[in-house]
Amino acid sequence: MSVAEDFHRLYGAAPEGVWQAPGRVNLIGEYTDFNDGFVMPLALPHTAVAAVSRRTDGRLRVHSADTDQGVVQLDVDALEPLGHAGWAAYPAGVVWALREAGHPVTGADIHLASTVPTGAGLSSSAALEVVTALALNDLYGLGLAARELAVLGQRAENAFVGVPCGVMDQMASACCTEGHALYLDTRDLSTRQVPFDLDARGLRLLVVDTRVKHALGDGAYAERRAGCEAGARALGVRTLREVEFAHLSDALRRLGDETVRSYVRHVVSDNRRVERTIALLDAGDVRAVGPVLTEGHASLRDDLRVSCPELDLAVSSAIAAGALGARMTGGGFGGSAIVLVEAVDADTVAKAVVEAFAAAGHTAPRVFPAVPSAGARRVG
Repeated sequence: MSVAEDFHRLYGAAPEGVWQAPGRVNLIGEYTDFNDGFVMPLALPHTAVAAVSRRTDGRLRVHSADTDQGVVQLDVDALEPLGHAGWAAYPAGVVWALREAGHPVTGADIHLASTVPTGAGLSSSAALEVVTALALNDLYGLGLAARELAVLGQRAENAFVGVPCGVMDQMASACCTEGHALYLDTRDLSTRQVPFDLDARGLRLLVVDTRVKHALGDGAYAERRAGCEAGARALGVRTLREVEFAHLSDALRRLGDETVRSYVRHVVSDNRRVERTIALLDAGDVRAVGPVLTEGHASLRDDLRVSCPELDLAVSSAIAAGALGARMTGGGFGGSAIVLVEAVDADTVAKAVVEAFAAAGHTAPRVFPAVPSAGARRVG
């Protein structure tokens, strides 16, 4: 049954429209977005789909095909930050953020279904936020641009849900285009669509979903953000974006706290890795991106300490089997890794990773290709 048909069954009438927004993988640039830094995500073909109609009575009804929970009914005037738990907080948070910004959203009926794996570091929450924001933007004629919808989604996640994420996930879901990676400067939200046609070069980018669930609201993500902010204060800059890679050694010598020092080292060096990746892609040297990815994983593992045994095994076993490079992607503590590999070696590398997980006694990972896909759009 389609999302529109499910909507009709739930609410007794056809929806006014259907929209979808993708999850994402981040090629390079991790924990840099809340430091005003650089990131380079690409949208996945996996999407959150929403069938939506307006309401004029101040009621918000939301339902997900992916949970056993029934229809959640809320009063839009009574929406309060941190007042809701679970998946419904994401669409409810978007309604709250729109209304807080002065937009006349008087309610909605929403039915959602998603193919973005949850807890896999692939931005399932951002996909829910962006698809809700886009639908309401269209239905209420708000005239907001894609990047404005992304910022509203981030506001919903930060203030309403309580996760202090940067804006990368929402910008990727809202703004990516098919066949490209999105080079994003998170300080001014300027973007550049960078061609990323792996098929044409005989390459694949694999996603290894370790099936280890992460929960960024548990404090570990917030602690690292706080540590980065402490480093910026100690260095006398507004954000770590202002610390140039050429001056990193001098900056690190000025920091007394070893944990803060390691966080600063990661962020500044990962910003540099984004710049290196851009230069390699512009030069057509896509294979040379592989070692940059692997270097980035070592930094996330050792300096930021956000990896886990399963992610480390995914990376090491892929490289041992002939991958060009690999790293964890997303917030870490579980989730997914990405692997850059020759297309002819993709099956061999995937098999090696699965076998390594079995030998270690881990749950079998899910391995699939990351195909650079389109951002959020109306589909019905």
